[in-house]
Amino acid sequence: MTEFLKKAAQAEGFLLSDQQLAAFERYAELLVEWNQKINLTAITEPEEIAVKHFVDSLMLLKYIDLPENGSLIDVGTGAGFPGIPIKIYSPSVQVTLLDALNKRINFLDAVSKELGQENRCLHLRAEEGGRKPELREQFDVATARAVASMTALAEYCLPYVKVGGVFAALKGFEIESELEEAKPAIKLLGGKIERVEQYTLAGELKRSVVVIKKISQSSTKYPRSSAKIAKNPLK
Repeated sequence: MTEFLKKAAQAEGFLLSDQQLAAFERYAELLVEWNQKINLTAITEPEEIAVKHFVDSLMLLKYIDLPENGSLIDVGTGAGFPGIPIKIYSPSVQVTLLDALNKRINFLDAVSKELGQENRCLHLRAEEGGRKPELREQFDVATARAVASMTALAEYCLPYVKVGGVFAALKGFEIESELEEAKPAIKLLGGKIERVEQYTLAGELKRSVVVIKKISQSSTKYPRSSAKIAKNPLK
């Protein structure tokens, strides 16, 4: 996988050192190993992991301005994407990985230790974390690669972002109607759509990054419970 990943990353402008490539290789091994015990990913072929998980995660860095020693929270991180790949590439970033499933947190703890990363791994639901004073409006960047709608993701993620920071969502290619629907929620939560970047990886994987600037504080009414977010999307 190493040579393939090196070339795939380079094609997008990411030059990986031997040390970084070794870290990605080890991460892929642990992902496949743990995936036999707990459901982490449906993608297990080395070259698919390289493009669909690793390079796709790094693409976030092309489109956001993450300051040196900046703080990033990966909401609903699952198997650690995009947070852990970003930390491999930019070690100064302070990464918080948040997930509702404790088994995944155990995996993320193990990967973080194995790769020598001092990540904060939190077993919390997204809406619980967003109400905690030690997490609320504390981050330069909040990101999510989750399958939820942009309306729901905005309510889950924008409360974590400090004013002046950004929420960056990694999404599929067809994003226009979903984003249009989410505009009132984004505004209500103190955000403003800055731009949408669309790209294609390895000639086939069509993706987009939605960058939302936090321009004012989020009301303490949000985030609501996940049941309310699902049943009554913000309009």
